Amino acid sequence: MKLQQLSVFLENKPGSLKKSLAVLADAKINISTLALAETKDYGILRLVIKDWEKAKSALEQGGFTVRQTEVLAVEVEDRPGGLATVLAPVEAAGVNVEYMYAYSTGTKAKAVLIFRFSDLDKAIAALKGAGMNVLENLQVFGP
Repeated sequence: MKLQQLSVFLENKPGSLKKSLAVLADAKINISTLALAETKDYGILRLVIKDWEKAKSALEQGGFTVRQTEVLAVEVEDRPGGLATVLAPVEAAGVNVEYMYAYSTGTKAKAVLIFRFSDLDKAIAALKGAGMNVLENLQVFGP
């Protein structure tokens, strides 16, 4: 139900992103999804990875500052308004979206939304109560 996400703090300079991804590639770690946000001085690379503990260790050994955070993955129809259908029950429950990113599965006309909510348990209850598909680890990462 809750997924572990890694946040990697990167210097905002050429080569920082590539260096972090090379660490994961060298450790034979595949990334399920990612997002990159930036500020003036640094960036935050958010990663969802099946073997997140191995990835965290590899990145830390590579000299990166890494933080682990719980997030939710919600599957929705990949169509106009899909995101709004997810946000309605969460808003009604008084839960704030801290950030999100998404990817399309491409095969079932579905998209997966990765959320960091202010209250994950309350968000899970609201989403399940509204009939939303909150994904388990195996559904995100496959067998």
